[in-house]
Amino acid sequence: MEHKIADLPNGKTNGAHPEIHELDASKLTITLADPSARAVPDEITANSGNETICTDHMISCTWSHTSGWATPELKPLGPISLHPTASVLHYATECFEGLKAFRGFDGKLRLFRPNLNANRMLMSTLRISLPGFNPAELEKLIAALVRVDGAKWLPASRPGSFLYLRPAIIGTQAQLGVQAPKEALLFITLSFMPRLDAAVGGMKLHTNPEDMVRAWVGGFGYAKVGANYGPSLLATAEAKERGFGQILWLYGPEGYCTEAGASNFFLVWRAKESEGGKLQIITAPLDDKLILDGVTRRSVVALAKERLAGEVEVVERKYTIDEVLEADKEGRIVEAFAAGTAYFVTPVSLIHHRGQDVVIPMANGDAGVYTNKLKGWMKDIMYGNEQHPWGVVIDEA
Repeated sequence: MEHKIADLPNGKTNGAHPEIHELDASKLTITLADPSARAVPDEITANSGNETICTDHMISCTWSHTSGWATPELKPLGPISLHPTASVLHYATECFEGLKAFRGFDGKLRLFRPNLNANRMLMSTLRISLPGFNPAELEKLIAALVRVDGAKWLPASRPGSFLYLRPAIIGTQAQLGVQAPKEALLFITLSFMPRLDAAVGGMKLHTNPEDMVRAWVGGFGYAKVGANYGPSLLATAEAKERGFGQILWLYGPEGYCTEAGASNFFLVWRAKESEGGKLQIITAPLDDKLILDGVTRRSVVALAKERLAGEVEVVERKYTIDEVLEADKEGRIVEAFAAGTAYFVTPVSLIHHRGQDVVIPMANGDAGVYTNKLKGWMKDIMYGNEQHPWGVVIDEA
């Protein structure tokens, strides 16, 4: 459903409140940094330290319940100022998005389905009582930042490279008390990010401890809010100490498989002979709002349905870890992978659950056939090897 600003809480622009301004990218003001002040590091150097390396500029825009959205600004990157009693610091009134800008092999700059990120960010803001906005305007602001910093930080001399975009909205009202914030800040940064899908041998998953869950039905697992991530760090750190890459989050006494870390999880298996024995790509459903509607997930599902039709059946349903263990025992598991913006499409080589190991077949230590096909199709769209509506070209003129 397409939302109009006037329909959204905290986002009225017409009628009885003509003074309440909507987010308007056409009003963007630009203050450029000195281009010679900072050199662009290579990818290895940029990702080798403990600090995220951002580009020269950022975008910011404030909001208040009395006047709506202020004029957005593209300005030199710098710190933001918050009062110690700011809402975000106490009540987790914060949401964000993550997407990448790609330098194609044809020399063009692209975003991958940015409209989906903008729409999802609106959904997240409304879930935690932050201000509404027109997603198309956020998409324009994202493109503006990429347009300004792309030539220097993602040059045509580095085809096949990418940078990471992080739009975020935080509640900034300096007043303690559990309430919807009356002031907020939107900001967007562009930064380096390591390639997380290149690990040799695949990702190893450890199921979550029995006393921890990532999300729950009726909660906010479907929204991209910081409160989904902080509580998961303890289990993830413990798993990494044991040599595993991420947690496979299970839900409920049934042990439903949901997400692999912060990524969506896919399993390729053959159904039981009693159920037809079809080759299936199975992943958790979205209907109970337990997991994130990932852009990579949505794209993988669409491509698999379109390009693997008749070969593989795509199934979105609840399935349990016991079903996975049974399929492993019966030799029906073909391959597995995690999919998300950060990890892209990463093969999974092992699942450890309560003392049992499920070893996922790997072709010579590489991803499986279907994992590679889906990853290849996605990569071709992102980097311009395939001209596709999902690959949105940024005009650098």
